[in-house]
Amino acid sequence: MNAFDRLSVIYGYIRPVLDVGILTYFLYSAYTLVIKTHGLQIIKSLLLLGGAYAVALALNLTTVLWILNSLAPGLLIGFAIIFQPELRKLFLKLGQGNWFRFDSRAKHTYIDSVLLAAEILSKQKRGMLVVFMRKTAMKDIADTGTRLNADLTSSILVTIFGHDTPMHDGACLIQNGKIVSAGCFLPLSEQYDIKKTFGTRHRAALGLSEETDAVVLVVSEETGAISLAYDSKLHYDLTMEQLNKTLESLLDISNSDFTEEEQANDVTSKA
Repeated sequence: MNAFDRLSVIYGYIRPVLDVGILTYFLYSAYTLVIKTHGLQIIKSLLLLGGAYAVALALNLTTVLWILNSLAPGLLIGFAIIFQPELRKLFLKLGQGNWFRFDSRAKHTYIDSVLLAAEILSKQKRGMLVVFMRKTAMKDIADTGTRLNADLTSSILVTIFGHDTPMHDGACLIQNGKIVSAGCFLPLSEQYDIKKTFGTRHRAALGLSEETDAVVLVVSEETGAISLAYDSKLHYDLTMEQLNKTLESLLDISNSDFTEEEQANDVTSKA
């Protein structure tokens, strides 16, 4: 037996494992996308129609089969229209993957400034809404507010949200250490089981996390609780340690990335 034959035999053993492994990965990825985008109702509806068609086929119900076959094209178009929001979210999540990115690592060095501002506003019972942009473009949302393109500092955030300025009711969009825009309007959550005690800020934070991959930090004006919304879920009333750890993980932040100038600015802002 030559080397090629040996490789063929080895591949024959590996191929089923590889086949099952790849299929499992895609099925799991599809499952997580469906759960995160609340597309489970689409699956239930399709299964219901499929079950009805199977029953009609098994019992040879010719009239029902004729009706279902005639309505099939219209039903597909109807599904696309009725479940358009869910399908849009599903494809948005697919497009947020790293399959077509050669370098997905981004250096973020501004978390301390945001958390410091959040802590100050929390003690003052002032609301705050900050969006950490990741891969999804948000030009349409940024255009609803006031373009700033300003260097991010805790002082600016406290000034925006700590006083009744025209921009304090909206959200600040942050990207690469810059405040891109302030006073932005976010889409409200479509979840029906959200707590009634949550106000507009929490609903807006959750709504944006349902449509994009952004991480949204919220400070409650009523309780002072600081929360994070991402991946269509709201994590309420986190400690500063939990906030720091979660943001570092989600935004790929490394404390070692601080330059001497940034460290000096951070110390100055804390003082």
